Amino acid sequence: MTSPDVTVVVAVYNTMPYLTECLNSLVGQSIGRDRLEIVAVDDGSTDESGAELDRFAKKYPDTVTVIHQANSGGPAAPSNRALDVATGRYVYFIGADDHLGKEALARMVAYADKHDSDVVIGKMVGTNGRYVHQALFKKSDPDISLYDSELPFTLANTKLFRRELVDKYKLRFPEDLPVGSDMPFTIEACVRARKISVMADYTCYYAVKRGDASNITYRADHLSRLRCTAEIMKHAAGLIEAGPRRDHLLKRHFTWELAKLVREDFPPLDAETRQEVCAGIARLADEYFTEALRDSMDVKRRVRIGLAQRGAVQELVQAITDEAGAPVLVEDGRAFVRYPGFRTAGLDLPDRLFEADAASLPAVLAEATGLVSAEWEQTGEQLALAVAVRAGAVGETDSAVIRLVNGAMPKSSDKAGGRKLPEGHELPAPVGEFSREPMPDGSGTLIRARIPVEPKRAKLGVRVHVDVAGSTYEIPVKTCGLPLPLARRWRETIPYRISANANPKGRLVITTAPLWEPRGGLDARLRALLSRLPRLRALLSRVKRKLTR
Repeated sequence: MTSPDVTVVVAVYNTMPYLTECLNSLVGQSIGRDRLEIVAVDDGSTDESGAELDRFAKKYPDTVTVIHQANSGGPAAPSNRALDVATGRYVYFIGADDHLGKEALARMVAYADKHDSDVVIGKMVGTNGRYVHQALFKKSDPDISLYDSELPFTLANTKLFRRELVDKYKLRFPEDLPVGSDMPFTIEACVRARKISVMADYTCYYAVKRGDASNITYRADHLSRLRCTAEIMKHAAGLIEAGPRRDHLLKRHFTWELAKLVREDFPPLDAETRQEVCAGIARLADEYFTEALRDSMDVKRRVRIGLAQRGAVQELVQAITDEAGAPVLVEDGRAFVRYPGFRTAGLDLPDRLFEADAASLPAVLAEATGLVSAEWEQTGEQLALAVAVRAGAVGETDSAVIRLVNGAMPKSSDKAGGRKLPEGHELPAPVGEFSREPMPDGSGTLIRARIPVEPKRAKLGVRVHVDVAGSTYEIPVKTCGLPLPLARRWRETIPYRISANANPKGRLVITTAPLWEPRGGLDARLRALLSRLPRLRALLSRVKRKLTR
């Protein structure tokens, strides 16, 4: 019997009703069931998953093989069991919650055969709010490296692997890791592979977040995730010697898994658990957090890792809790974010830890910029919005002014909430009167402005433009949930409706529109009618002549 081209491995535990869509997407693959083997392992499911697998095996006996086993606590053991019986030239792993595009397997197998690839990564997207890192899928590339691409941020095993590679290096999943057990497998496969390819011109994989967020990754606690991350990093370090290549890979774990341990859910933990988390991060940082790796990270995550490494639990909690209040200190042409721990006696943290580069500054400045107050001011027919805005930069800032610009920010600024303007960019003139003064608590610069409103249809965003360390940054003003002045009717001749609102991203926008518009088209219609009068008169004359004959 000819071996199938690809064996799809499905580790299953209580995934109904998502399992049905997953299996339908597999048996319906355009590659054809004669070239496909599906090995599904039921890991002791207590819902209808086992019965659903048996239904598919009965319906497609030459394609679907089902193995039932006692629950092992994670996807590693069932995946290993499936690998033991796989016969395809390639193996592909899919989560039982997820599903494939119809042509996924045919395209990936063809791509692997064409380029002699040991690993092919088909484009993945998230559904139902599931996050999937997209940077790797900007373009197809038949030959990428683990050490200079975005591959470290896409380490799930949802890839096509040449089974010869898997067998040669006896690649298996560590069964003692309840979370992230696919990463050691994927990392080693990519280290051993002769060629790794990305296929980005077709969406192969749809990763689904369950409605109850019961995917195993979402359920694990801090200490479990910390232990698993430590094992993954240790495994990677055993494969790759210290240096830039290892740093490039491990940056993923510092900026993703470890940084996730010190987010908003860290302060509510009990004191003992917070200490344990910091101690675990410290051990990993002492071993792997090189200066080069540290300097390559964004300032927020870098500081949190540094505080945990020093065991500065209280400062870490404060940095997480009061993050939006951290101003930027401009000093000698450098920008430092004054997070807790900055130049704190006894911690001896280097200034470089707190230094923000041009890539980090838009997000930092956006977090520290927000509305303090807003109200309408009217004198006769003149109307203005009087605002006070906190801009989070202090020190050697050349300027900080408020301007009105088109309400939409470029897509490139959406994630950071701001953007660095290119050199030579021509700024609009400052709007109305404004003044600057230090915030009373030293947390930034308070800008007061009186923004005049013009009688025209417009939707304009309120922005702060601030010069920091030789560059200009455009930061939209967040409303910070503050009450805004009520919309009002303005002017009598042609009345306008004026409003100050928070847009869907929470940014302050001024909208003006006439309550009604003069029907300028009436004159045009009258002119058109008058222009027809000569023809009408001529027509009436012809009719009159005919009637009098």
